[in-house]
Amino acid sequence: MVQKIINGYCRLLAVLMVLSLAAMVVMVFGNVVMRYGFNSGITLSEELSRWLFVWMTFLGAVVAINERGHLGTDSLIARLPVAGQKVCLGLSLLLMLFICWLVFKGALEQTRINWDSTSAVMETSMGYFYASGVVFAVLAAPVLLLNLVRLFTGQMHDSELIGIRESDDMPHGDPHP
Repeated sequence: MVQKIINGYCRLLAVLMVLSLAAMVVMVFGNVVMRYGFNSGITLSEELSRWLFVWMTFLGAVVAINERGHLGTDSLIARLPVAGQKVCLGLSLLLMLFICWLVFKGALEQTRINWDSTSAVMETSMGYFYASGVVFAVLAAPVLLLNLVRLFTGQMHDSELIGIRESDDMPHGDPHP
């Protein structure tokens, strides 16, 4: 049930990321065409594109956490027994929750500090820019907590203890036939 809710908001985040990327492409490309073709430009496009990029990055990090798609290495973890893998995964999840707390606390403080400051071009509160970190922490924490609960209650399969997956681009089999 909880995983379905998390998967649902991750699908929504993926749609928002696609829309953000499309808007960024249109704005930046349009601005380039206008500058070189008509010797003018849309000043809003640069600042809004930067804001969308930051938001898209934080939202993408939440989706990557849910899909366990962040980079990592398993050279040590793969050699450990299952109990060692569980301990390492539990520690890493606890550390990631701590980092989420730090991001939440810092981004919330920056949001409060910059709430009355406005951006140069859009004249919008800079608090919205820094709120991306708050949203990231609030959305990432349930994913990490669910994985931690699944680990502690024994609902996590042993194959999930190592989160690294091979890339589809990597060759499989013997590299020296």
